[in-house]
Amino acid sequence: MTKRFNKVLVANRGEIALRVIRGAKKQGYQTVAVYSDADKDSLHVLEADEAVRIGPSPAKDSYLVIDKLIAAAKQSGAQAIHPGYGFLSEREAFAKAVQDAGLVFIGPDPQSIEAMGNKSASKIRMIAAGVPCVPGYQGDDQSDDTLVREAKKAGLPVMVKAAAGGGGRGMRLVHEEKDLLASIQSARSEATNAFGSGQLLIEKAVMNARHVEIQVFGDRHGNVIHFGERDCSVQRRNQKVVEEAPSPAVDEALRLKMGAAAVAAAKAVNYVGAGTVEFMLARDGQFYFLEMNTRLQVEHPVTELVYGVDLVEWQLRVAQGEKLPMTQEQVLARRRGHAIEVRLCAEDPQDNYMPQTGPVLAWQAAQGDGVRVDTYLRSGAVISPFYDSMQAKVIAWGEDREIARQRLLKALDDTTFLGLVNNKDYLTAILSHEAFAGGDFSTGFIGQYFPQDAVAQIKPTHRHVALAAIALYLDDAQRLAAEHGLAPEFIGWHSSHETPAEYKLKWRDQSYELDVLVHDGHRFTTEVAGETIVVDVTRVLDGEFHYVADGVQGKARIAHHGDSVWVTAEAATHGYTDVTLAPVAAAAPGADGRILANSDGKIVAVHVQPGEKVEKGKTLVVLEAMKMEFQLTTPVAGTVASVSVKAGDQVKGRQLLVQVKPEA
Repeated sequence: MTKRFNKVLVANRGEIALRVIRGAKKQGYQTVAVYSDADKDSLHVLEADEAVRIGPSPAKDSYLVIDKLIAAAKQSGAQAIHPGYGFLSEREAFAKAVQDAGLVFIGPDPQSIEAMGNKSASKIRMIAAGVPCVPGYQGDDQSDDTLVREAKKAGLPVMVKAAAGGGGRGMRLVHEEKDLLASIQSARSEATNAFGSGQLLIEKAVMNARHVEIQVFGDRHGNVIHFGERDCSVQRRNQKVVEEAPSPAVDEALRLKMGAAAVAAAKAVNYVGAGTVEFMLARDGQFYFLEMNTRLQVEHPVTELVYGVDLVEWQLRVAQGEKLPMTQEQVLARRRGHAIEVRLCAEDPQDNYMPQTGPVLAWQAAQGDGVRVDTYLRSGAVISPFYDSMQAKVIAWGEDREIARQRLLKALDDTTFLGLVNNKDYLTAILSHEAFAGGDFSTGFIGQYFPQDAVAQIKPTHRHVALAAIALYLDDAQRLAAEHGLAPEFIGWHSSHETPAEYKLKWRDQSYELDVLVHDGHRFTTEVAGETIVVDVTRVLDGEFHYVADGVQGKARIAHHGDSVWVTAEAATHGYTDVTLAPVAAAAPGADGRILANSDGKIVAVHVQPGEKVEKGKTLVVLEAMKMEFQLTTPVAGTVASVSVKAGDQVKGRQLLVQVKPEA
């Protein structure tokens, strides 16, 4: 029997915790946040009515500890728990523990989560329910030999997938037989670390397919409906980058067919609440079941905008025992326009999507008609290495797809995110690409149009570098003027002939030497790599300055902290290091045999020991950061002199891990 409740604990963090807290408060519920030490000042903690500390920063010691979450609910008097997504949201044991504690789990029953939580078991169930599935292997025999044999039997290319998880972890696309064994072992290791289970399944890879999913919703009165589809085909490393509703590839007939299959899948497990049935859509119109996510999805906002509903409100109402607020016909009749969402992540696309950590120097979300931003960011927030790299979702709705796309491009341009490398410019490039604009693409979109070697070649323009030097000049000049009470016209004043100021800036491994000459306190002439750039600064405000260059007025948003300066201008964001007064740089990283951590994180494996000879390129250590694994290799051949870490250790960025004595 369903219990009524008026206080909800949100067992999550970041933007989804904030979104659920705001949604619950809008409906009149009292809210309780939970937080780890890393999140004690996070926005979801500040906005909740109450908050309870649940442990140290690592998720395994806080957000993943069921007993602590139950205790926090009891301590605060919350009668219901919303799991958000990620963490424990799809753990049958968590849902059961919540119910056993006499609390309401705002999600499906444990039996439904268990039925769909394992990809292998759910696929077997879907085949029995008549839902189209991809050929492959989902058996209990998990030996390497069996998986290799079954992959060959299915026919390459194949997908090796973690049975117990999602988000692209524990997943490998294999084209060649020679890569099968290594891919299986790597996927199993990553799956074990991410989900606590190394069980894998094999699926025939449907190439040039689209990833199309159906939002379903069920209640405790036997009703299950769907909200049409979302297209999530733009992915990298099997993680979604762009999502939209409806799909450019789905017509009304296919929508009804896929929707019916999704409803059948949900009914097969007596599903209650919000869930998503994911399919691969082949070019011939055939679709195949991938998995069911038994929770609210990251991309749920695009469905909300297109159908004019609040899915968190629906979750709360269904959890109270109410019937679905609308029928299938009523929902489909509400579909209007198009919505597109991008995931704004603290990662470096130019460095193989390396997660980034550190303080956010400046954050300003975009606003405007049809624009929605879900985030927990604010200026001064600190992005830690303990959690996922996604920091915000920027979404735009329009009367049609092109209006939504243009609004989203403008929203990204209006978004300020300074202080650490992120993927904002990368997202802009994707949305601007003619293949995306045309709507004809597949899950191979990023691999085809944004290969790593091409992304890595992107560099700032000379004018962008000049704007960074001008930002430093203005910042220093404004500070001196304020300290000594000088009028603005004295900026750049000289008692003798004009002398340029010399700057040395570094962008990644590229160094720039600049001469900056200022006239009348506002007209800057800058020499960059032999190019003369003239910029007239027309207005200086807090965190930005306006300028005219080549007859066009522009705006530079800036953040200066220590020796770093960040600039967003002319559709690009870059961070520079001021090395004007820095000593001569040392040798390239690793050239001296010192292997350093590339990020804060956890050591997953150490593959060498002191005295061992190693060849150039050998993987020495595997480091996990923001739920991703990174193979740290040696750029030199030599002998291992020392190993400073072991598996399980938490390390800081640039911490010494292994010392290799290079060959003479």
